[in-house]
Amino acid sequence: MSRSVTLKGNPVNLAGPEIKAGDTAPEATLSANLKDNATISSFRGKTLVLAVVPSLDTPVCDLEAQRFNKEAASLGENVVVAVVSVDLPPAQARWCGANSATNIKTLSDYKHRDFGQKYGVWLPDLGILCRAVFVIDPAGKVKHVQYVPEIAEQPDFDAALAAVKA
Repeated sequence: MSRSVTLKGNPVNLAGPEIKAGDTAPEATLSANLKDNATISSFRGKTLVLAVVPSLDTPVCDLEAQRFNKEAASLGENVVVAVVSVDLPPAQARWCGANSATNIKTLSDYKHRDFGQKYGVWLPDLGILCRAVFVIDPAGKVKHVQYVPEIAEQPDFDAALAAVKA
């Protein structure tokens, strides 16, 4: 079954399964930097917020990541907020430095292209990830999912944060 979101009103196909609340979070490998990897399971024991963005170097993604960085400061040490994109890790690090983003982690799907396929956020026609938010509990169960219908719009921050605090 084909799924899609829109980019400025134009449908764009998504590849991969649709993840739902209650599912076990799929294992995936992401790049933490150019040489080190991180897996979804490496965050077990903590609540994990995955804020998926097309690119940190776009205005909507920039604002979203800044908002999650601000919110992460008050979520406590048992919550990890990670911004996921296909941006190269040095570009992600540059963005974090330029924006004093010290409360979030950045993870990249540039090398493995594993996460986008397993979480159903890969946009094969554009070569980027769609905008989505996943909240995964400490046991690895998905508590909240939002595939943002229009890529150029922000996610529902209140719903994501409520799932983290529930």
